[in-house]
Amino acid sequence: MKSLALRALDLVARRGVTYADVRAIDSREREVSTKNGKPANLSSTESQGVGIRVLANGSWGFAATDDLSPAGLEAAASLALEIARAGAFARLNDVRLAPEEKYEAVWHAPMQVDPFTIPVDRNLAVLLALDAELRHKPGINLAEASLHFDKQRQVFASTLGSVIDQTRCLSGAGFSATCYKGGELQKRSFPNSFGGQYQLKGYELIDELDLLAAAPRIAEEAVALHSAEQCPEGESDLILDSSQLALQIHESIGHPIELDRVLGSEANYAGMSFLTLDQLNHLRYGSELVNVVCDARLEHGPGLGTFAFDDEGVPAQGNPIIREGQFVGYMTSRETAAAVGATRSNGCMRADGWARLPLIRMTNVSLQPGTQSLEEVFDVHRGIYMETNRSWSIDDKRYNFQFGCEIAWEIRNGKRGRMFKNPSYSGISTEFWNACAAISGREHWTLWGVPNCGKGQPEQIMGTGHGASPSRFRKIKVGSAYAE
Repeated sequence: MKSLALRALDLVARRGVTYADVRAIDSREREVSTKNGKPANLSSTESQGVGIRVLANGSWGFAATDDLSPAGLEAAASLALEIARAGAFARLNDVRLAPEEKYEAVWHAPMQVDPFTIPVDRNLAVLLALDAELRHKPGINLAEASLHFDKQRQVFASTLGSVIDQTRCLSGAGFSATCYKGGELQKRSFPNSFGGQYQLKGYELIDELDLLAAAPRIAEEAVALHSAEQCPEGESDLILDSSQLALQIHESIGHPIELDRVLGSEANYAGMSFLTLDQLNHLRYGSELVNVVCDARLEHGPGLGTFAFDDEGVPAQGNPIIREGQFVGYMTSRETAAAVGATRSNGCMRADGWARLPLIRMTNVSLQPGTQSLEEVFDVHRGIYMETNRSWSIDDKRYNFQFGCEIAWEIRNGKRGRMFKNPSYSGISTEFWNACAAISGREHWTLWGVPNCGKGQPEQIMGTGHGASPSRFRKIKVGSAYAE
């Protein structure tokens, strides 16, 4: 892969470009899932290719190929340069890049057990055992379980002289139980909805999650929801579990701080952002308890947004986004850093494969743990506790939102009481975060993986990480997302 990257780089560098970089990628993916006692999906894919990005005449050009022959690389290099030169005629301003150092590095993300050394029949045995345990509960109509593994080696080379070789392995697992009764469907998922939990780990993640132990409780709750009352409507103190809060962070903090979205390049596809440039260092984003970071470093945790260098060859960094409630930072690239007065990118450029151009993407955008105990978070006279996302909706500027959850409970005098079904809550991003009244400590903090974040045209699907611990918010509008 290194020789491919350097060969492709040489083909464009000798043509007098302002700047060029190349990503040579070798990836492997496996998906295994079951449904009601039978295999549902068994797939394995492998891919190799090279993406070439050039800056010439003040404009970007990009081309990619899976033809790794000398002729194939030559054709891709020529096309990238041709696109840059053609784009120069339509550019409004010359692209200018923030300076960066030269780096030579080899980095392997920590992994105890390579998931691709585990036979598929062993994967199926794990999932079928879960399936059987879920369907052991009378009333469960549909049991689903899945495992996902993705291993990628990328060699990045640039005209700065950087040559960076990174290998990352992502693993994910989860299951759900669905009960259909009387024209109503109720579902419970573990350890999270939409595929479960994903982290930058090997097969060891599957053992850590202890999926089988949770199966009886999840099946029991799916059936019990049919006998639960509808979630009451009105204003209430709201407590969210860490997985739901992770999605709240993703939608109402993560996307708004993408600087390319702020500057308008996402307007056609997924909207812009309410965080206009004049808000930086002025907006009261949340209460003084709210501290949010954008951190791609390994010490932050094994998140889907963890790496050593981004796809521009910029080292992983940890940067404050919200400090004691004050909005203090965006996610930037070498091209956009100057727009916020920065002299360097904070390393957030990533692409979902060799055939795509890097974009500003979330790394690990996390709410820092608080100082309250879990008992203090739940210490309200009357409130509602919600778990596990079921649905979400947010406007194209990431301001007005509504989320539905799978399950809720009434909290009275700090104790969990009645179960509620079909719970939802809504609000405005800044009002919601300013209502934050308690955040539990590090012992309850989890770095969740969101494997399916979409952005760009053509769409790129990227994994992001969001750390959170259960937290309480004052006077939030709650209700029933799915009326009887």
